Amino acid sequence: MTATIGHSASTTQTAPVRRSARPIPTTRLVRVELRKMFNTRSGFWLLVSIGLLSPISAGSVLVFAPDSDVTYESFTRASGFPMSVILPMIAILAVTSEWSQRSGLTTFTLVPSRGRVIGAKAFATLLVGVGSVAVAFAVGALGNVAGSALAGLDAVWNISWVMASQMVLFNLIGMAVGFTLGVVLRNSAAAIVAYFVVSLVMPGILVLLAQVRSWFEELQPWIDWNYTQVELLEGATNTGEEWAMLGSTTLIWIVIPLVVGLLSLRRSEVT
Repeated sequence: MTATIGHSASTTQTAPVRRSARPIPTTRLVRVELRKMFNTRSGFWLLVSIGLLSPISAGSVLVFAPDSDVTYESFTRASGFPMSVILPMIAILAVTSEWSQRSGLTTFTLVPSRGRVIGAKAFATLLVGVGSVAVAFAVGALGNVAGSALAGLDAVWNISWVMASQMVLFNLIGMAVGFTLGVVLRNSAAAIVAYFVVSLVMPGILVLLAQVRSWFEELQPWIDWNYTQVELLEGATNTGEEWAMLGSTTLIWIVIPLVVGLLSLRRSEVT
């Protein structure tokens, strides 16, 4: 009788309810990545340096430029120059922080899909890039109004929508190169050094090669990332061939390395 009662009691016990874990939404991943980009000392000071150097650079136009160059374009280009150097560093650190700060194991445990994490980092980088360029245009506008008034000149607003879009694309491509190097190398110091080699050393080598080898002169615009970037910043990318050159350099320096880096990242060990 006792055994029967015990068996009956055991069968009447309810099984524990299993709760299925909800996936972390992409919007939350992007917010986290945005926070992680600037809650370190390096990210914070990079952001501060943009806020300090952009107005100083814009102010230098009024001090050193002739009256004919006191225009909206000059002030905007000057305010955006520090960003063109600093934003790729931010993009690099956005990726390499998981490995340099050894937080990758925690991140990829909470979100096993590494593609989602890298995608969130890429989207956060895009938001920072667009926001920073918007600040450059705003600083340029303030500099143009104040500078023209101080110089006793009429304000010249000489940036068209096409030129503005190309300036935005210029900065986003620069960030994309930094982001790609971060994915490929996954080391902050190595990626930063590689970026300066690609943006400063490699263009000089390619220009020299084009000067001493006539067959390379026509090939250079199709493989020289700096060449197409300068054309893009100056608003000279207008024809279909010039856009094709930009697409070719983007494929060589961003798309192919990024695909290789993503394939390697998905198989690499995280410590």
